Order: sequence, then structure tokens, then C-alpha cells
Amino acid sequence: MPALAAVLSTVASRPDPRGSELPTCPVCADSMVAAEASAYLHDNLISYLWTCDTCGYGFVTKHAVKPIVCN
Repeated sequence: MPALAAVLSTVASRPDPRGSELPTCPVCADSMVAAEASAYLHDNLISYLWTCDTCGYGFVTKHAVKPIVCN
């Protein structure tokens, strides 16, 4: 069954996107545990592909992360 896709934009409040709250499916409200795929788009922007195991709905989130500055 093909999944529908939407893009949901978010900004991570913490430098580590894994530390932020995980999304829920906008269609059936099931909890999402792990992204199906991720991609580094450009400077400090990471895109995650999510697919709901319950209903098959797919969507993409984008997270801006702060760069790590080494002294």
C-alpha cells in the first residue's frame, strides 16, 4: 500500500534531535518510535522520514540543529 506524504517542519529545542519528543502519527495518533530514514540536507538541517506502522501514513520532519563549536 503506498503511503501518503506530508512535510512537517520543526525546530529542535536541544542540539540533539534524538533528545526531542518523538512524533505521533497525524492520522491515527499512534506513537512513532524510530524514523525510517534520515538525510543531512545542508548546513545544520536534518530531514527524517517517518512511516506509521499502524496505518501506513508517511511524513517528513525537518530539524535545524545548532553547530558544535570547538574551542
